[in-house]
Amino acid sequence: MTQTKQAKLDELKKKIIDDKVTPELAKQATQLVFGDGNPDADVVFIGEAPGKNEDLKGIPFVGAAGHFLDEMLEMIGLKREDIYITNIVKYRPPNNRDPEPGEKKAFLPYLQSQLEIIQPKVVVTLGRHSMNCFLPDLQISQVHGQPKRVKLSLKEHAGDVLEIVILPLFHPAAALYNGGLRQTLIDDFAAIPLIIEKIKK
Repeated sequence: MTQTKQAKLDELKKKIIDDKVTPELAKQATQLVFGDGNPDADVVFIGEAPGKNEDLKGIPFVGAAGHFLDEMLEMIGLKREDIYITNIVKYRPPNNRDPEPGEKKAFLPYLQSQLEIIQPKVVVTLGRHSMNCFLPDLQISQVHGQPKRVKLSLKEHAGDVLEIVILPLFHPAAALYNGGLRQTLIDDFAAIPLIIEKIKK
């Protein structure tokens, strides 16, 4: 009997804790915010790091930005249980500062493992920090809403390559503060089902 995806994800979560990834961050965070949703999801959303609400609840995207994300999911006929959502960095940085390059780097191999277990059709990056981990040389203002097929090699072993489609989107939090971005994000979001259909064909 092969292990279920959920069991593999649970093991990976335990491994992050056992491997003591970013011990400084771990020490001041309430808990590891690993990810949430459907392990068989066609689409995985990736933010940058947990904030205060996420740190307390242990679930990504539960604050205002998360509510906006839920609204947009509804617009394309999806619910939170249909998707999987996680962050690059899985512990809250102090005072919600941006994650440092070294912190992101420490988590990337585990993120690749997470994606390898779930095998999504499309990975939606939310915000530039998340996007730049996969598409380091691009500007989000120029490429948002445009799917890119990339080969990921985030692990130590260079042969571990994962080919995925990345869809860079603005972060829902940015759209909450900037009305113009809000419509852009809603429009980009609307393309998600079409992209999944295309990939399935």
